[in-house]
Amino acid sequence: MLKEVFSLVLSLYTLLYQTIVPCLEPEMLSVNAIDRQKHLGTWYFKAAVSHREADIQKFRVLDNIVFTMEERANDTLLLTGHMRMGDNCIKQTWTYHINLESNDLELEGRPQRKNLLWSGKWAECSECIIFQEIEPPLDKEKGTEDSLHRHMLYSRSSNSSDIVATFLKNAACHDMQANVTPRQEKEFCT
Repeated sequence: MLKEVFSLVLSLYTLLYQTIVPCLEPEMLSVNAIDRQKHLGTWYFKAAVSHREADIQKFRVLDNIVFTMEERANDTLLLTGHMRMGDNCIKQTWTYHINLESNDLELEGRPQRKNLLWSGKWAECSECIIFQEIEPPLDKEKGTEDSLHRHMLYSRSSNSSDIVATFLKNAACHDMQANVTPRQEKEFCT
């Protein structure tokens, strides 16, 4: 009984708090209308958040990640990631197609995945972007065990702890408690 009363009081407090101090909403960037030249170049991975630990687990083993975004022909972007795992450098590339009739990027080979870009406003950072990946479960009858839903913060600067704190705070306000921030103890791979 006491547990139920406490739960009710906590729920009411949360509802009241959300009314008084609402969560900052992220600002979506329409991929077919953004200034692509502004977003090309080098980006440093700063943090990832999700509702579930499983969606961000793969980032935990990485010390740092730096990405380069290049534009290719025919509304195509090439993202090259240089990831530091221990003393090893891993290079991986992803090809994204810009669909002029939607707001998301299509990852080559994974058409079911929705890839959205958000402004850095959520991290109070004009030199940041937030990349959201959403993938439905393979078997909708089973639930969400194999689905994906995460937000990743990228910055033009390799040092930016204050923006990470703001990003994590705003994500937590949207009930995204699982988070990972790379240690960045080792040299970036190139």
